[in-house]
Amino acid sequence: MPLNQQHQVDLLKDILSNHRTDCSGSIAECEQLERLVKSLMVNTEINQDVKNILQEIYDYSQHGIQARNLNAHIESNQGQLSAWVNEINQLS
Repeated sequence: MPLNQQHQVDLLKDILSNHRTDCSGSIAECEQLERLVKSLMVNTEINQDVKNILQEIYDYSQHGIQARNLNAHIESNQGQLSAWVNEINQLS
């Protein structure tokens, strides 16, 4: 059963929130972020402001997948993680 848009957004926020609070994560989580963003980006009901945020999250996930030290990558993006979650909460 595929996830609906709201479930995808909720999962996206959960992963980003976990990265923010734990200052750690896994490559699998970054890959999941990538899949969620790709799925949401093709949805015509998503507003452009959210799509801009999704593009930033996609870039974050790509850098995380390729990072030599994923936890350092997550730690260096702490402010951005908080901002994304807050912005998604306001726009969704």
